[in-house]
Amino acid sequence: MHDHAHAPTGASHLNRAFLAGIGLNLAFVAVEAVAGFTTGSLALLSDAGHNLSDVASLALSMLAFRLARIPPSSRYTYGYRKSTILISLLNAIILLIAVGAIGYEAIMRFSHPVALAGGPVAIVAGIGIVINSASAFLFFRDKEKDLNVKGAYLHLVADALVSLGTVAAGLLMVYTRQYWIDTAVSLLVMAVIVYGTWGLLRDSLRLSLDGVPVGITVSEIEAAAKKIPGVADLHHVHVWAVSTTENALTAHVTVQPGLAPEQVDKLKTELKHMLHHMNITHCTLETELSHTDEDIGF
Repeated sequence: MHDHAHAPTGASHLNRAFLAGIGLNLAFVAVEAVAGFTTGSLALLSDAGHNLSDVASLALSMLAFRLARIPPSSRYTYGYRKSTILISLLNAIILLIAVGAIGYEAIMRFSHPVALAGGPVAIVAGIGIVINSASAFLFFRDKEKDLNVKGAYLHLVADALVSLGTVAAGLLMVYTRQYWIDTAVSLLVMAVIVYGTWGLLRDSLRLSLDGVPVGITVSEIEAAAKKIPGVADLHHVHVWAVSTTENALTAHVTVQPGLAPEQVDKLKTELKHMLHHMNITHCTLETELSHTDEDIGF
């Protein structure tokens, strides 16, 4: 049995939300980078890098959203869905390199703080709160319907909070003239980036190596399958990611002897339904009789 039940690709309003979110964040990254270089603020530059990760995250989500619509071919039987995983891995590596460069500069500045204009820093970061909040709102309606959308939503909400921290740093510098605060905030923002990027790197590597996707456990699949009437065993189970949003499975299903064809059909339907609820949308199941090697051809 080979099932190709595709996950829904979404509606046109989601596509517009992705485009709007990418446009808003790209514009803000440009503003924040210019302001960071002009004022010499590492906090703004590191936050610009973090907001650039938003753009990458949104772009990857939109890419997965669109690639899901491309039909498979004789050369690419799953289409181009795997590219979303490879791009995620590349994005994680680039972000970590950029964070390393900013971190080196931040450490150097601890011993030689640079006088900064705290007011402009706070103003630009305040704009970031508005941009990230508005972008997050675009995905609020669909955040519980798709994991990619939920991830984008949570990422943007987190960035609004990071911008809030940068506003606090700017105001503190205005009133205290303690310019090391800028460096401290930049290191804090970097820690947030590394925390988020490390998860992206780990998961991307795992999926690139056809590891079992996060949230899926083979032992749970086997246990759930054995609860279905007529299923004696489930073995030779292989689970991997087709893309960042779709998962696949192959397995041997041992069925109890004496089942009528309609009972086997019902068993297969229940098993497909169970796998779908476990976020497995592609499955190939080979059924065989209990205590025999006879393949009954499903």
